[in-house]
Amino acid sequence: MNIIENEIPYLVEAKTCGCKERERNVSYHFIESSHGLCLEKGELILAQIQACERLLKYAPKDQEDTNVLKEEIAKLRLALDFVRY
Repeated sequence: MNIIENEIPYLVEAKTCGCKERERNVSYHFIESSHGLCLEKGELILAQIQACERLLKYAPKDQEDTNVLKEEIAKLRLALDFVRY
């Protein structure tokens, strides 16, 4: 019997990084390394958006992190629109 369903519901996790003096960024990490081999661009961008939204929802309410995450989500949605159309 082959079981293809994954127990982990998310493909990518996100975290903010950088110092207050330097520009803050969002970095991504595949939860399982095998997912990086078979994703299309649109699927990857959508997974990144979901990871940022989860981080925005559950992260401490740091204003700098909130701004960085909202900007990242906006950029990713624009990129997703370009990839899809």
